[in-house]
Amino acid sequence: MILINNLSKSYGKVKALDSLNLEIKKSEIFGLLGPNGAGKTTTVKILTNLTKPESGLCYIDGINVLKYPQEVKKIIGVVPQENNLDRELTVYENLLIYGMLHKVKSLKKRIEEILSIMELTEKKNAIVNTLSGGFQRRVLLARALLPEPKVMFLDEPSIGLDPHIRRELWQIIRKIKIEGRTVLLTTHYIEEAEALCDRVGILFHGRLIALGTSAELKKNVGEYVVEFFNENGEFISEVCHSREEAYEIAKKRNNGVTLRKSNLEDVFVKLTGERIRKIER
Repeated sequence: MILINNLSKSYGKVKALDSLNLEIKKSEIFGLLGPNGAGKTTTVKILTNLTKPESGLCYIDGINVLKYPQEVKKIIGVVPQENNLDRELTVYENLLIYGMLHKVKSLKKRIEEILSIMELTEKKNAIVNTLSGGFQRRVLLARALLPEPKVMFLDEPSIGLDPHIRRELWQIIRKIKIEGRTVLLTTHYIEEAEALCDRVGILFHGRLIALGTSAELKKNVGEYVVEFFNENGEFISEVCHSREEAYEIAKKRNNGVTLRKSNLEDVFVKLTGERIRKIER
């Protein structure tokens, strides 16, 4: 559904994307995982025609994104990182204006339908600025879904939300997949990628350094982790390929040892030597 071929983009001397190659299948939730500045948002901006690459090609449903931007816009929905709703208008008015601009057929009926799907019916006459951050995120999703796009781009969809609201949003994203839509989701939340994504691509300094299911990526670097403080008081985290290997390391420590299953953060640390910083903005 999405094909990216040798995509590169720089901002001054900073290489935001470095020869990115990627194929995303129809009806899957694909996660681009990485720290801020890894190239996730740049990828989305190129695919949604908000910026141009220096080189490379990309296609959505067989359409050349760079050559036929208007055709691509007809089949995609975008939920940006920043809230760009008109906050002085009601939920309904935001959807109405967006639907008119995108020439949505049977618009009023479609608005009522999407309000019901997103559990926003009771909020439709509320001024957006009076809603919580979680509900405003729902409105952003509802707006993007209004024209019934084939592909959804969700750029850090749950950033700044508390854990309870974040999980409610995850349920809505799962519904989008059930409807048969393809979803490209960017995130630096480890648990979000593991909970939602069929496959994950890990970006680091604009390069794709790992690709696969969460289980595949963890198996490749090690499925068990031993954590402890060494004699110098330094925190040590060792990734192991087997439970037996982990037990052997743990037995050498007198106390303060933690054994656990690995996660995508451990994959990232093993591959890069750095952590994915969870920065709220």
